[in-house]
Amino acid sequence: MEIKPGNLLKKINYPEDLRKMQENELPQVCKDLRDFIIDIVSVNGGHFGASLGVVELTVALHYVFNTPYDQLVWDVGHQAYGHKILTWSKGNFPYQPRLQRH
Repeated sequence: MEIKPGNLLKKINYPEDLRKMQENELPQVCKDLRDFIIDIVSVNGGHFGASLGVVELTVALHYVFNTPYDQLVWDVGHQAYGHKILTWSKGNFPYQPRLQRH
């Protein structure tokens, strides 16, 4: 199963890409991010409840603050899945390499 990010999420490689989007696009970014996390974790396992619970918060923080200059601290790593995807590792999300195993 090949997992691909949604149409808006695939345009985001760094937080500045997110900040270039219109506010009315952010709900779709959240949906794309949530779907991407669910797809990866459903195939490979992992904890996704904490990340799904902070999808909107994650998008809002990266949209409003000048990350990575303004630094964020996550309570647990599981909350940071969305952060990792939005900042640098969409293609290398921690569970992504397992998708290529047979």
